[in-house]
Amino acid sequence: MNIERSTVLLKLFRTQAALAALMAFCCCSVPLVLADEAPQTVDPIKHQITGLFSPDRVRDLKEVFEKLPNIKLIKVDFENAEATVEYDPAKAFPGARSDQIVERFDNQLRGVSNSTFGVKPLRTIEKEKLTLIEIPIVGLDCKACCLAAYESVYKLPGVERATASFKEGRVTALVNPEMIDRVELEKALKQRGVQLPSP
Repeated sequence: MNIERSTVLLKLFRTQAALAALMAFCCCSVPLVLADEAPQTVDPIKHQITGLFSPDRVRDLKEVFEKLPNIKLIKVDFENAEATVEYDPAKAFPGARSDQIVERFDNQLRGVSNSTFGVKPLRTIEKEKLTLIEIPIVGLDCKACCLAAYESVYKLPGVERATASFKEGRVTALVNPEMIDRVELEKALKQRGVQLPSP
């Protein structure tokens, strides 16, 4: 009877030892995630990007985003001057309220791009209600010249999107016609020293 009892106890001990070993292996191999530390999923967010005045600026934008910690560039939509990005606001912009995110993002993007790119809220007016204005320009085709022409119009109230190319010989502006017109755009270009062809 003692032998049977010893055998049963030995089998029980072996089973418990095996369970303890298995539990130790699992605890060491699988990280324990507490409810508060559960990984958070981050949804893609769209922002309007300033500084996308020509298609070759898409490559420049991608290079700039590599310098931004905690913000991942997913996609660039040149036609609408928008970028789809992923970030956790708490990590990318610590302490920022939701109404401060775009401003903080803009500051970071301007900082790493020498103020050639920026962020602003997505336009709220429907594209069908906007008017595309094309203005012929002349001059040297360099990025700095194109940026100057672009900056002279895109910052104006009512301009929702702009491009500039001396190679193509034009500036385009997608505008709210209730706020701005061609005359004001041409005036802003001339004030910046952008040459318009003689009539």
